Amino acid sequence: QVQLVESGGGLVQPGGSLNLSCVTSGFAFTTWWMYWARQAPGKDLEWVSRISPYSKQRGYTNAVKGRFTVSRDNVKNILYLQMNNLKPEDTATYFCAKGANYNDPLQRGQGTQVTVAS
Repeated sequence: QVQLVESGGGLVQPGGSLNLSCVTSGFAFTTWWMYWARQAPGKDLEWVSRISPYSKQRGYTNAVKGRFTVSRDNVKNILYLQMNNLKPEDTATYFCAKGANYNDPLQRGQGTQVTVAS
């Protein structure tokens, strides 16, 4: 079955960096756009970034442009999100998702918590 397992979250000071990973299995990774989404306390799940199957296209929500970089390893079937210059407003649970299905709990991982605070 489809499995996505995020890791790499934690507590970081403003201006710090984290690199999230998402190990996937159970589907043809190289045929799917992959997404990162996040949910802050009391807010809806929102799209953060996406990457095409062979990394030729990448997209970011305006709030993270220039600070976050999405990448993927199609040999290991792993999705990454490098997050630099983190801000308190980046505090959220971050999820990776297969395709644009991040609202479907069956198509995303369990999430990893990112907390940005001094």
